[in-house]
Amino acid sequence: MEKLKKFVEGKLFQNTILIVIIINSIILGLQTFPAVNNSAGDVLSIIDNICLGIFIAEMLLKMVAYKFFGYFKSAWNWFDFIIVITSLLSGLAVLSSIRILRVFRVFRSLKGLRGFKMISSLKPLQVIIAAIGKSLPGISWTALLLLIIYYIFSIIGVTQFGEAFPDWFGDIPKAMYTLFQVMTLESWSMGISRPVMEVFDYAWAYFVPFVLVSAFVMMNVVVGIVVNAISEVAEMNRQEEHEENGTTDIKAEIDAVKEHLAKLEEMLAKKGK
Repeated sequence: MEKLKKFVEGKLFQNTILIVIIINSIILGLQTFPAVNNSAGDVLSIIDNICLGIFIAEMLLKMVAYKFFGYFKSAWNWFDFIIVITSLLSGLAVLSSIRILRVFRVFRSLKGLRGFKMISSLKPLQVIIAAIGKSLPGISWTALLLLIIYYIFSIIGVTQFGEAFPDWFGDIPKAMYTLFQVMTLESWSMGISRPVMEVFDYAWAYFVPFVLVSAFVMMNVVVGIVVNAISEVAEMNRQEEHEENGTTDIKAEIDAVKEHLAKLEEMLAKKGK
């Protein structure tokens, strides 16, 4: 069991799976081109099924290596398990001719999720995903603050510009959607701000502070939270790797000492004879 565990955790196995993931992602992309799919669709389907078989074999090997319940202790193994099961359901959708099974056809569009397996195979991507999860509490509070800012500016916008521009500021939901467009900086000046300023000269005092607060200050706060989380997760991973390597080195030294003592005992035993 330990040998199998070392095998699935080894670089050779992981790099092989990564290559299969890249090939499978390319195949899934090629299958979206009608010309390519019509000329080489059967070959692409065969390669796709082979890749799926390799992913299933990878999952089963890990289940054996970590034991069944141990496999599901890792969130990344859950991630792989869901993707593989979804891929299997998409395969059933192709074969389903029974009317009641046609509901599985919806899973055919989810085959592209298999490309997400690359995340669970690359450590840097795992760090980023873990950092995003770690930063969610901070981002949530930032989103709440941004929602309050939206609400306040929406009330002002409806009060000041609602009668002249009912499509943009007719009510709170319309105003909040308009402010969202302004925050994204998508045609906010020529498309929204300047037309409003032609009717209300002071409108610049409404739009400019909102853009500064929402598009620059708040978004930079979110970026700062995520960057800080990435550095913390990366540091934690480095410490874990250092501790694992340190433990491994200590075990290797202990084994070497034991082996040396065994040789000395053997030599002393021979001299005693």
